[in-house]
Amino acid sequence: MRIEDVTPETVRPVRRPWLVQSWHDLAFLHWAVPPEVVAPFLPRGTVPDTLDGVAYVGLIGFRMVRLGALRGPGIPYLGTFCETNVRLYSVDGQGRRAVVFLSLDAERLLPVLTARALLRLPYMWSRMRLEKDRDVVRYTSRRRWPGPRGTAGSIAVRVGAPLERPSALEHFVTARWGLHTRAWGRSLHLPNEHPRWPLHRAELLDLDEDMLTAAGLPAPAGPPDSVLYSPGVPVVFGAPAPLPGA
Repeated sequence: MRIEDVTPETVRPVRRPWLVQSWHDLAFLHWAVPPEVVAPFLPRGTVPDTLDGVAYVGLIGFRMVRLGALRGPGIPYLGTFCETNVRLYSVDGQGRRAVVFLSLDAERLLPVLTARALLRLPYMWSRMRLEKDRDVVRYTSRRRWPGPRGTAGSIAVRVGAPLERPSALEHFVTARWGLHTRAWGRSLHLPNEHPRWPLHRAELLDLDEDMLTAAGLPAPAGPPDSVLYSPGVPVVFGAPAPLPGA
């Protein structure tokens, strides 16, 4: 099996949009972990994606804007909300790199219920806030349902200079053109497409969270190995398709 290259723009364009949305004000925090730590969490038919033999765990805070069906234009209120997710990185039997979500905390109940029902995605209903003060962005979250109730996160980053030439790691943890998930007895792949990420260096000012351990992962042994910020991109997702034999 040949694994597709990590590319800053997709080589698999989405021809028929199934969902539209925009992601704004993203903070990317990543920790390096051995692949065997993340392997048990991945859907059948996928394996850990690695860079130089290392896997990564991501904690990403952002604002979802105008989530909607097909070609849009998206829903202004119910489709716009804060979100923080815990994610891993996977490769399927066709060599497609993707993300796997262990939890997705969001502040709108209807999108949470819809995503859980349709795709069995682990969305959680949470109280959330995103605040910007000049070059500092703060994300806060406290879980309401389904639990563990009270699971919380607080992240603050200072946005730095644009990254003109992102490193291999910075591309690896951001340039992802699909989602793997397990739903209705099958492993699924959902393709996505968006413009090249506008990435910035970022300084972590504050981190107080138990979202990683609530997802079943070991507590980080130290600060993140990578901290990035992006003002955001518009995104389209294609329809889910089952992985062969999974």
